[in-house]
Amino acid sequence: MSDEIEREPTRLYLISPLEVDGGFPRRLARALDAGPVAAFQFRVKDVDQHEAVRLAEPLQAICAEREVAFIVNDSVSLARRIGADGVHLGQEDGTVEEARKVLGRDAQIGVTCHDSRHLAMEAGEAGADYVAFGAFFPTLTKQVKHTAGLDLLEWWQALFEIPCVAIGGITPENCGPVVQAGADFLAVSGAVWNGDEVAAVRAFHETMEKALA
Repeated sequence: MSDEIEREPTRLYLISPLEVDGGFPRRLARALDAGPVAAFQFRVKDVDQHEAVRLAEPLQAICAEREVAFIVNDSVSLARRIGADGVHLGQEDGTVEEARKVLGRDAQIGVTCHDSRHLAMEAGEAGADYVAFGAFFPTLTKQVKHTAGLDLLEWWQALFEIPCVAIGGITPENCGPVVQAGADFLAVSGAVWNGDEVAAVRAFHETMEKALA
């Protein structure tokens, strides 16, 4: 990528907590109204698809009203069933090509690539819409098996046009260097949902703007 091309501002990509019923739809609406958010990833574990559809419905409507992409974690079949905007694939969740056949040309398909340049290039060649690197910092959201360095973002940004997502322990306090290194999106969960979601979204935007100023 040439230095003459001005980078688009880094954007927020919210990932749901595992508990998304009860008062969570109201919290999601508050977070999305607190500042621009590019996408929301629906991530639930240990529920059957019927229950997942029930949980997703109000959240998908909140995102649609605000033109925020609704991405399903792991499950191509669930993404198809609810007409989600896309799916996020882990390394064990099937191929980009298979997901594309099921979800169609316009679906947003992202791939977890951990700290691997090889996996990221493979995903890009397979037609992924974005690649996700991480974890950049310790996180309580899931067990960290891979740690990514800022040089990975710099390398990707210099060579490839497919957007990259940084994930893993990212907070308003530590995200500045990640933004500067080339993350197109910051994927965040605990940093938003473990406290006041409105204050957190606003704090992220303040830091992101300063980092690219």
